[in-house]
Amino acid sequence: MTKVIYEVVEHDGGWAYKVNGVFSEPFPTHEAAHAAATKAAAEQRVPGPSAVIQFEDQTGRWHEETVRGNDRPSTEVADD
Repeated sequence: MTKVIYEVVEHDGGWAYKVNGVFSEPFPTHEAAHAAATKAAAEQRVPGPSAVIQFEDQTGRWHEETVRGNDRPSTEVADD
């Protein structure tokens, strides 16, 4: 099973969470960023229907793949 870690870090004059090198929008406080990361991490664990997804990797290359709705990762929120 894949594990996704949401890291709460200082970013862009405030706080954000970061997943696989990608930052969320900035939040004014650490607590707000942590709450947003916790919500996003919980939502990622919820099963749903299978779907075709598109995503951009760290090099800017786009990918398309089918994901099973019941194949959800484990998640964790970590503070920097």
